[in-house]
Amino acid sequence: MTNEIPDAASSEPLTEKLALAWTHTARFLTTASQLVHLPATELPEIAFVGRSNAGKSTAINTLAQQKRLAFASKTPGRTQHINLFELGPKDAADALFADLPGYGYAAVAKSAKVRWQKVMADYLAVRRSLSGVVLMVDSRLGLTDLDKQLLEFVEARVATGEIKLLVLLTKSDKLNRKEADAALRATTEFLAGMTTENSDVAVTLFSALKKSGVGDVAMVLREWVLAHQSAGEVPDDVLAAAPAEPDEG
Repeated sequence: MTNEIPDAASSEPLTEKLALAWTHTARFLTTASQLVHLPATELPEIAFVGRSNAGKSTAINTLAQQKRLAFASKTPGRTQHINLFELGPKDAADALFADLPGYGYAAVAKSAKVRWQKVMADYLAVRRSLSGVVLMVDSRLGLTDLDKQLLEFVEARVATGEIKLLVLLTKSDKLNRKEADAALRATTEFLAGMTTENSDVAVTLFSALKKSGVGDVAMVLREWVLAHQSAGEVPDDVLAAAPAEPDEG
């Protein structure tokens, strides 16, 4: 697999191969149990969220083409940390993946559920570097009440286009074509209610087992990062119009 990764200044069109080469660079950065322990960063951060049994860790590992990048707890719902992963060249990372704790597992104590609901709600509402959210939903179940509640946490930022949203209907290999079409249609109809002219909202079928949708998702995430880089560039005409710094002396 090539290590060549396109950047915002590159004229080379983004391909699935290049996007997967980029996701393959993902490497562990740090872990935190509270927002204050997360590092401040100017890099665009893409958060992966979902129910404890929605296949979140498996999806991240599949995208990164690494078996144990994101760890799935032996006891679902017990992992209560936000794990950050860097992407891009090791000496010039260009994005972060944030693996948020799974939610909705019945065996977790109510006090822990409430605490983590608050942490996740705050993260999704105020984390300044957050630029995209990937919500994993078991395609056989569709959007649950907890998934819809999580979407409420980001709805305002999604509406303005500040945060992009991609819903992955995971484990789609378990569905036949008719069931898959119905799952897509139901999710799309719900998301239409939070879609505006400024928002970037999408939904797609995904199967880590069959590797279906993996390349498409990698391209979407890479496009998010390249768009973020482009938005942060200062146009040449602005630089040319800027006053020269005075000479010292």
